[in-house]
Amino acid sequence: MRAITEPRENVPVVRAWQPFEVFYRDELPGVLALCLAVSRRPWVAEELAQEAFLKAYRGWDKVGGYERPDAWVRRVALNLAASWGRRVQAETRALLRAELRPANLPTGAPPDDEFWEAVRSLPRRQAQTLALYYVEDRPVEEIATVLGIEPGTARVHLTRGRRNLATRLGLKGGESE
Repeated sequence: MRAITEPRENVPVVRAWQPFEVFYRDELPGVLALCLAVSRRPWVAEELAQEAFLKAYRGWDKVGGYERPDAWVRRVALNLAASWGRRVQAETRALLRAELRPANLPTGAPPDDEFWEAVRSLPRRQAQTLALYYVEDRPVEEIATVLGIEPGTARVHLTRGRRNLATRLGLKGGESE
């Protein structure tokens, strides 16, 4: 097996003087296609390719001097893909061992599907504040801390969420604190 620094016939050699931006632009489509072929998931392929190029960028002083930095970045991408595959397999095995099914999941939220479906249909922050308030019974100050917002903003989202929820559920008005 050839080392990635050995020349190959009919393969363009990337010059050490080439800026990373040019290397990235030229090589990204091929690395993405390679990652897509091994992962079969576009979002995973993008993550793997970006991580491989990030490693190349961080070490560009060294990697850019290789005779074949294009081969190096592909090897890194394939190694990352293999690690990702092993991680997915391990997680799948663990879930199967745990037999996680809806009946076995923790039940913090009431089983009222209509209510929670309506909550999920709210704007993101309103749904988040309502879930933290009703599922975890958190006070407004803690909700604000969890979401990284001011307590007053959390109160506004909670109030608006209750009003919107009441409207969607056909109730007269939102509940007060």
